[in-house]
Parts: sequence; structure tokens; C-alpha cells
Amino acid sequence: MEQKKYWQSFTELNQDSESFKKLAQDEFREDLPFEMDDKGLLDAKTPRRDFLKFLGFSTAAATLAASCEVPVKKAIPFLNKPEDIVPGVANWYATSYINDGEVIPVLAKVRDGRPIKLEGNDMAFTKGGTSAKVQASVLGLYDIARLRFPLEEGKEAPSYDAIDKKIAAALAGVGSKQIAILTSTVNSPSLAAVVAEFTAKYPTAKHIMYDAISYSGMLDANMSSFGKAGIPSYQLDKAKTIVSIGADFLGTWLSPVEFSRQYANGRRVSDKGLDMSKHIQFESYLSLTGANADERYMHRPSQTGAVILNLYKALGGQVTAPALNDKKLEAGIAQAAAALSANKGAAVVVCGSNDMYAQIVVNEINALLGAYGATIDWGTTVNYRLGSDTQMNKLIEDMNAGNVGALLVYGANPVYNHPAADKFAAGLKKVGLTISFNERVDETTAQCKYALPAPHFLESWGDAEPKSGFISFVQPTIAPLFKTRAFGTSLLKWAGSAIPDYETYFKNYWITKLGSQEAFDATLRDGIIEPTSVAAGTGSINSGATAEAISKLSAAKAGGKAEIVFYESVAIGDGKMANNPWLQELPDPITRATWDNYAMISKKMADELGIAVDDDYEVEVKKPVIKVKIGSKELFLPILVIPGMHPDVMAVALGYGRGGDLTKEEDKEKAIQTIGRAAAGNGVNVYPLVSFNGALVRTSVTRVLYMILN
Repeated sequence: MEQKKYWQSFTELNQDSESFKKLAQDEFREDLPFEMDDKGLLDAKTPRRDFLKFLGFSTAAATLAASCEVPVKKAIPFLNKPEDIVPGVANWYATSYINDGEVIPVLAKVRDGRPIKLEGNDMAFTKGGTSAKVQASVLGLYDIARLRFPLEEGKEAPSYDAIDKKIAAALAGVGSKQIAILTSTVNSPSLAAVVAEFTAKYPTAKHIMYDAISYSGMLDANMSSFGKAGIPSYQLDKAKTIVSIGADFLGTWLSPVEFSRQYANGRRVSDKGLDMSKHIQFESYLSLTGANADERYMHRPSQTGAVILNLYKALGGQVTAPALNDKKLEAGIAQAAAALSANKGAAVVVCGSNDMYAQIVVNEINALLGAYGATIDWGTTVNYRLGSDTQMNKLIEDMNAGNVGALLVYGANPVYNHPAADKFAAGLKKVGLTISFNERVDETTAQCKYALPAPHFLESWGDAEPKSGFISFVQPTIAPLFKTRAFGTSLLKWAGSAIPDYETYFKNYWITKLGSQEAFDATLRDGIIEPTSVAAGTGSINSGATAEAISKLSAAKAGGKAEIVFYESVAIGDGKMANNPWLQELPDPITRATWDNYAMISKKMADELGIAVDDDYEVEVKKPVIKVKIGSKELFLPILVIPGMHPDVMAVALGYGRGGDLTKEEDKEKAIQTIGRAAAGNGVNVYPLVSFNGALVRTSVTRVLYMILN
């Protein structure tokens, strides 16, 4: 049996160096920070002070901690204390964390009228799970960079009533031009009904959903294969073999909170069952999911289609697969095919690519495995990502052609995170009426005529349907801190509705649906509506587009000597929450780095670039910076040498570089005041690089995209 040697640090890798030999001889070379004789620490001259020094405390800190003279802080009591508030005693309210289609039912801990902590709702489909972004979202409520009042032409507007009159008149004057409602994924049943009322009032109005982290290719593939532009539910706990091709389902792909619980259940060994699922990962960079896999195989991003076709062929698919020219990768595909074939009906293949053709072939693979109705459920579809790249691209064309008379933006920031951001910004200037409902003066809001900030989700009423038949309620846990107004309220007013605000509309909507006020109150208390049981749906696959998909994947061109992959980080995500210092401070689960994005490269690539990965690199905070040229664009990135990277692949996280180029002091100060100090200018924005050969390419969380690096 081959005896592999694993190294735990670059110092150990370079163990022939003089510094390593010296370290090995004198591992504990530091002088102890106190005086001690042979009698021991407790018999030393100053045992208590020296003990605190030994633990890492300073004398000043120890004095402060031990002092009995604690400063007196006088509490100011309520002038009119609410009956349901007992000072110091927390109340819990069921609500939901909602961010760009992601929905996590939670319980909000509220003390003295202020939410301070979120916990998962045990009764929900997430089984009480949360994520780092959910936990940190509480801090976002108190973010001083949030927009505190409505703006008109960048200045504080006198009142919402005055703005409503101007906007209503402007909407009436649009004429035959399009009124575009651009949002991130909206999976709220009541808000969808409000949008329908608005579009009924204005026949030229159209609702377009856009997601910075797009799953449009998957939606289009499922429309081709199943006749449904939707995404089925994945049940990883029912799978004995899981093969992932670039899908970081434990970190960022689709619904990681839900998948983490399922994955843990499938991997748990108990007295009742000793079997655990087998997980095989194919990817281009080391992800959180890949780090947990039983077997992991690396490939270039440009080989993703070839990996899928070779796996399809190994499972019996009639296809001529491209050569991989990698013995280890070929052996991995053979191993994955054998494990999948041995567990047909209890196996699943997931793919993180946003290439429609790749997803069509993956659909065929899952059909061969009997996954539909077993590990993949078409009876319950998910609504986490509903954005359409085709519709978004058409909107950009219409804006630049002068066919859009009004643009309403809610929860989307394409001036920052769209690959064709420059084209969108140019089109925005040709639209007569532009309104943003985003919480802060982000890159897109700064270019809109009106800014009517929506409240934070902890200040809001609302609902969401993350999965078909699964409803999660949103209720406020605190009165609005600023002069904000719900997006739905604005639409209702401009539609001429008799209902004064979205809160009333939401309550009436669900009281009618549920049948009574009592039923509404009970649902509000629990926070969720979930079906008791849903029959698994198998779906009916149509293979009509498979031949074309195979042809497109087979014709994919290889990249240059080096390729780059863009990915979504676990903490920062698409960058919307980049001004949250808790998330910026959260160490990446793979690199342990904070507060920046960087280029993850292999030891081999570092050697080729002439970067010495020695003892100094291991301990030095400042890392080498490299220049990456992609087409005509250049960027400068610090590098981190990470084991598990493909030798010829570089990985860079999205979601950083908010505010654009902030080399000028006045621009940086303005960005700090609007976008926020934690986000402004932190890292490099690589969204503009997510394109190839001039064609717009929308990729998913694994960013299956390759570039030639000069």
C-alpha cells in the first residue's frame, strides 16, 4: 500500500531549511513572562500577577477585572413602559430571514424592545438551522450606513406624499414605453399579488427578476427537460451516493442550511444503521463541500463539460466523450460511475454550473440513476433563485434603445454586480423615471432619481414561499428606526389601491386565505405553514434537447495555460451584506482569511510565478501581490497558496470591491458614508470579468468560467 506523506504547514514542507531545524530543536524557545524558581508558580513572589501574565492578560486588564470599584451606570426607565415588556427579560418572535430569494425561518430574541439574536425555527423545513449570514443580519438592522429618509436627486425629500404625487404623474406620462420592475428573486405570495395589481393598472409594466448569483441555466435546462422553469427539491439524506460536479452544497449552492442537515443525517452512523452515504466531489478549487468529501478529484473549469460527458458515458449514455488526458481524473469518473450504478434509486448527481447544456446532460444522468421521485422530488419545487438572465439581458437592450420609460429597482444592484454593468449604467441614463427601493445608497441607487428605502426585514411584515406549499411569515420585531416604507406600500399607492399600506394588504390576504383572524394569529405565532406530507414527484423527462447539449459540451474550448474560477464565499456571498463587519471578520472555512478577496493558487503555480513559499510566507501578514490580465482588463490580487488547488487554476471570490475605484480620498469618504466603512473599497470587484470573448456569461456559485491569464 502506498504510504502518503501529508504536511501540515509550509514550514514542515520546507523542513530542510535551517529555520525549521532550529525550530525543531528548540520548539519552546520563548522566555516565560514571569519569574519563577524551582518551588513552582504558586510559590513565586507574585503568583497571581504572573499567573495572569501566563494566560495572556496584562496587569492593567487584570486590575480592571479584579477591581471592586465598578463604574456606576444609571438606567433610564421607560416613561410609558409597554405592558408586554419586562426589563431584562427577552421575548421571542417567529419571523423569517429573507435575502435575495434565500429564506430561513427563525425566532428573533427581543430584549427591551430590540432584537439581539436569531435562532432557527425547529418546526421549519430547515430543522432549526441557520447560517453565518442569518446570525450577522441582526447587526445590519443597526447599520448607520442605511438610508434614513427618502431622497430626490440625492437630497432629502420633504415627504412621501410629495414624492408620490410626482411619481404618479411621471408614471402616467410614460405612455407606450415599458415600466420595468427590476427585483432580485421575489418568492412572496402577497407581494406577487401586489405586483399583479400594479401591472393591471399600468399595462406596459413588466416584472423582471435578476440574481447576481444566477441559476438561470438550471431553470432553462429544466424547462427543456421537464417543461418546467423550476428547480426540484434535492433530498440528500435519501442518497447513498452523492456526486457533486462543482456544487458547493454545504457552503453556498442553492440551500446549504437545508442540505447540511440532510447531509449530516446521511453520514451519521448509529446502532440502527452502520451505512453512511459516499460523497465524491469533482471541482476546480478547494470548496467547503470538497473538503468534506470522501473522494475528491480536480479538473480545469474548461473541463467541466468533459467530466459530465465522461460520467454520462460511463453510466451507459450513448455519447462520444472528449478525452480528459488525466489518468487520476479518469479513474475518479470510473469510481463515481461504479458507486452510482451500485445504488440506483438511492443516488444523485448535482452540478454547480450555470451552463444550460451541462445541466441538461446532468438531468439525463439522474434519469439513468432513477433519482427522480427518490432523491430528487419534482412534487416540491424550490423558489430560492428565480432570476432570468435572458430577461435581464433583454431589459439592458431595451434601456439602451430608449424603450423603457420607468425603472423600479428593488433588492437588485446591477451597476455593481452585473458583468455588463457599464451597459446597464449607460441604459439607466436613458430612462426618464428611475426609482430605487434599496436600503442604502448602493451603486445602482446612487444613479437613480428617487430613493425610497425599504425597511430591514426585522422591521417588516411579509411572507415567503421558499418551496411550493411551504410558507414562512415575516413580522416586525422593532418599530422602524428610520423613515422607511415597504416596497409593496409604494406599489399600492401608485396603483390607486383602496388599501392604504402593505401591512394591511398582507393581513387581509392571509386572513382570507386562512379563513379567520384566529388562524392568522396562530400562523403568525408559529411563523410557518408546511404541508404534513407531499407525494414525491418523478417528473417526465424529455430528451429532445440532449443531442444538442452533448454537441455544445463536446465543442467547448480549453483555456490557456492557466484558468480562473470565480466563486461565492460562504460569508460575503454576492456582496450585498459586505458592510457587515461580523461577516468580514468571519474566517473563510478553507483559507482562514478575513476582510479581503484574494487569488487562491497552488504551490506549483506559486513556484512558476517565482513566489517563495517559505517560512517567511507562512508567518508574514502581507502576502505577495500578482497582476492578472484577462483580455484588456487587469487586476491586482494578493495570493494565498492553498493545498487542494488544481495546479493550473486560480480562484477568486466575488462580492468585494464595493464602491468601485476609490483611489481619491473624496470618493472613498463618500462611499464610506453610503455603502459603509466595512464594505467600501475592501477587496477587488471581479464581477466585470465574468465574461468570455465578449459574450455575456452568467455563472453559478462555482463560477465555471475560464480565462487566459497573461
